Amino acid sequence: MTNSEKFYINGEWVEPTTDTTIEVINPATEQAITRIAMGGPADIDAAVAAAKAAFETYSQTSVEERLAILDKITELLGTRSEELADTISAEMGAPGGLAKAAQAPTGFFHFATTAAILRGFDFEEQHDNFLLVKEPVGVVGMITPWNWPLNQIACKVAPALAAGCTMVLKPSEVAPLNAILFAEILHDAGVPAGVFNLVNGDGPTVGSHLSAHSDVDMMSFTGSTRAGVEVARNAAPTVKRVAQELGGKSANIILDDADFAEVVARDMGGMCMNSGQSCNAGTRMLVPNSRMDEAAGIAAKTAEAISVGDPGSDAVMMGPVVSEVQWNKIQGLIQAGIDEGATLVAGGTGLPDGLDSGYFVRPTVFADVTNDMRIAREEVFGPVMVIIGYEDDDDAVRIANDTVYGLSGYVSGSQERAVAVARRLRTGNVHVNGAGPDFNAPFGGYKQSGNGREWGPLGLEEYLEAKAVLGARS
Repeated sequence: MTNSEKFYINGEWVEPTTDTTIEVINPATEQAITRIAMGGPADIDAAVAAAKAAFETYSQTSVEERLAILDKITELLGTRSEELADTISAEMGAPGGLAKAAQAPTGFFHFATTAAILRGFDFEEQHDNFLLVKEPVGVVGMITPWNWPLNQIACKVAPALAAGCTMVLKPSEVAPLNAILFAEILHDAGVPAGVFNLVNGDGPTVGSHLSAHSDVDMMSFTGSTRAGVEVARNAAPTVKRVAQELGGKSANIILDDADFAEVVARDMGGMCMNSGQSCNAGTRMLVPNSRMDEAAGIAAKTAEAISVGDPGSDAVMMGPVVSEVQWNKIQGLIQAGIDEGATLVAGGTGLPDGLDSGYFVRPTVFADVTNDMRIAREEVFGPVMVIIGYEDDDDAVRIANDTVYGLSGYVSGSQERAVAVARRLRTGNVHVNGAGPDFNAPFGGYKQSGNGREWGPLGLEEYLEAKAVLGARS
């Protein structure tokens, strides 16, 4: 990759101010793909200065000018979709089918959806005695994760561009190569110099300096709750806006009138998608106490049928987790579940059968879990399902809400009853009867799962300030 040891600042690929590099590791082979440069505070200073200067003109562009940019980026994301998918698969381990069907296309769909929203968005509203004007917030610092890397970049960059903001992106150093391709696409699309800037680096060095920078008006962060707290702490002295999408431990309530054979199998397989590395994964399956054994048997059978291995194989349903650090964390939590007395009905510690290298995890199911166990409280971020029993609908809601998180939720059963239960969950999203994501629907969490919303019209609103012009009349 040509630009892996450079940063994209003020419309050019430039040399870093440091000589530090790290290897990007393929988690399926444990071998290095390439090296990337790791930046320092001076690189962030240069990127922020470029974004601040560019804001003076880009914030004044017309909707038509911004639409032309969004449309061109959408076109190029489509043209380079296969290259993006192959890169994401290599650097974070998603199976090729998932990378081509979901990981890479999310970027395309976020830009296409944002363009459609922008076409009908009102930046001014005339009231009786004042004009309400919605203006770009300014320079935005963005920090994104490795699990859905292009998705998380696109759902921040697209609305920021649409709003008229400028930005500095620090992607995850674990899976940064797709971000470099993304920067090349924005350059080729004619994004004005300084509007979008990319600096690679780690959180403590680059991320902290970006979050604390006095010329950054807003931070948009996706990652762990622990890291999100640090971003907010660093941002506090400058009183900048902070939007965060953080961890989750989402409950999946299976009501007693659901089709257990269909729903439990569907949701066990869905949880293992992306190797369980989705912040909104329904990892706590709640079932009636009287049907614990039935649900555990279905989930175990489903887990045992999931093929794990080389992401490049069409027969593989689940690839590795992203890194050795992540693998070790998951192994420790699986062992904790065993030690706490949960019933292990599928999977367990160690590599899957037939694999002796790579960061592969066995799809794992625990039954007879109580909500006070570590595996029910902590975000595993791996293919580990815990099944918890409940007495009635009220008990299910109580257990589901008994968590510091509130990102997503799932309810299956008769439609009216399932929606009624969904209304009682303290989460930013609830999926009823297997409903999938919608790029127009807001995404974000309650409690320690974050604040603010991404995706759809509310995602665009995040990057705008409201100004009341009193006495202005049409």
